[in-house]
Amino acid sequence: MGEITTLLGRGASFEGKLTFEGTVRIDGRFKGEVFSDDVLVIGEGAHVEAEIDIGEVIIQGTVVGNIKAKRSIEIHAPGRVKGDLHTPSLQVDKGVIFEGRSFMEAAQNTARAGTAPPGPPPGKPTPVK
Repeated sequence: MGEITTLLGRGASFEGKLTFEGTVRIDGRFKGEVFSDDVLVIGEGAHVEAEIDIGEVIIQGTVVGNIKAKRSIEIHAPGRVKGDLHTPSLQVDKGVIFEGRSFMEAAQNTARAGTAPPGPPPGKPTPVK
């Protein structure tokens, strides 16, 4: 994690669309959308209700909403997450509360919803060699 370039401190509240470069830390309340290829830190005591599309996120506070991370999602105690997670790398510490589904990037690419797995069509026997 690099140097924090922007901070939404405790007691601060913001609603809207957040786009940034570098590392942003939220310790207050945020509601809306977050878009970045960089790092978002959600500090202990923070409350975020957002759809998040990010490079990397580190969570110690509360997040309500879906998160798509290109590199990684880390959830540290006493973090709470309610929503779906899409990431190639997921770390969930002991003591975290997570309600939702997690999707790993590799699993997403090989098993698309509504498509059959590779192999013979249903009803056809599998050839034995």
